[in-house]
Amino acid sequence: MSVATIVVGPCGDVLTRREMPQNFRLRWTARRKAEVVIAVETGILSLNEACERYIISPEEFFIWKNTSAHAGMESLRWTVVLVAMMPS
Repeated sequence: MSVATIVVGPCGDVLTRREMPQNFRLRWTARRKAEVVIAVETGILSLNEACERYIISPEEFFIWKNTSAHAGMESLRWTVVLVAMMPS
């Protein structure tokens, strides 16, 4: 008998492959970025699947992951600004 794993999204809702946005034609909100990070971390999507589906680079994904891990989901609103301000 297998035990079903329930993955909770960033806003407390259940997150499954079906709930993930189907394509890249969307506005990236902090919530959607957090959902992609959670989906990859829990195995709902592989990193390659997420990058291909949403046309993001692995580097962009890891920026989202590290930013949310250090400062929470709300920090994902500012990733473009933060990256632009980082020293090279």
